[in-house]
Amino acid sequence: MNAPDRFELFLLGDGEKKVTFVPETRVPNAAIFTFNKEDHTLGNLLRARLLKSPTVLFSGYKVPHPLFATFELRVQTDGSVTPKEALGQACRDVVQDLEKLSQEFTKEWELKKIANTGREA
Repeated sequence: MNAPDRFELFLLGDGEKKVTFVPETRVPNAAIFTFNKEDHTLGNLLRARLLKSPTVLFSGYKVPHPLFATFELRVQTDGSVTPKEALGQACRDVVQDLEKLSQEFTKEWELKKIANTGREA
């Protein structure tokens, strides 16, 4: 009843940015990225990918409030790369992983269709 329409949770409004970046002043080589109109799915995916990098010392995310589709991702590096560069590389890695998953899924789907076609004959 009071809840916003589902599409409003994920469509950006006029002048809204998808990601904002704030350097962390209390910790060296750290930053906080706020993702707008996203949820745990992307937050956990990026956190896990960042932790696989040898240059990332810390990566974690939190959802400030469950009714608002935003999360904050905190990244700390060893100084050899900036947090922004580490996040960019993590995003590229995730896209590559998803492309590989899509290719493998399509290949298996086609093989399944071929196998089922042989049984029908």
